[in-house]
Amino acid sequence: MQKIKSRVNIYALMSRILLQELDIKTLNMIKKDENILEFFPTLKEWKQLRDIDENKLLQEYFNPDFVNLSVLHLIPYESFYVRDDQMVETGGANPVTDMYSAYNFMVDYEASRTVSSDHIGVELEFMHHLCLAELKALEDKNESAVKEVQVVQKEFLNKHLLKWAPLYLINMKYEARTPLYYDAAEMTMEFLLSDNEYLVEKIK
Repeated sequence: MQKIKSRVNIYALMSRILLQELDIKTLNMIKKDENILEFFPTLKEWKQLRDIDENKLLQEYFNPDFVNLSVLHLIPYESFYVRDDQMVETGGANPVTDMYSAYNFMVDYEASRTVSSDHIGVELEFMHHLCLAELKALEDKNESAVKEVQVVQKEFLNKHLLKWAPLYLINMKYEARTPLYYDAAEMTMEFLLSDNEYLVEKIK
């Protein structure tokens, strides 16, 4: 139970960081939670995190870095990486939408400010959604539902996130101008790989 709760929280955190610029609430949550800071070792040692006012940190450091990584220099959409023409698929033909629909996951484009459902932050949010479904099945002691949703998680990781996200995250790590996004890229990549190994073992 503790493992699945941990997975729920990590997917939620990664999705939030990679989907939009931070706000004061999220920044303070990261700053003040020692457990979260363990995932961000470079950020944890970064003097500015303690010395600079939160508003200034957001406006002059973190949010410009997010825009640089997600809008200006890199493209955080699966279709860009997997299509031969490197176009972002913004319509219903996007392969991820079938899986989203099958598991009652709706993308709020206005809230997420994404142009397509295959944004890395949205795909991580879908994994969070699936982990919540697994947690509920576990609480209901429904073993067959637990196994079924674990299979879906593994399928989504292998058909989607693991096919392209490592390439985006490697680029993100090298382009990052702040330790927050440097660590976020590293953490997300390591977690996706280890979570896939975990699911392979669970499904055996």
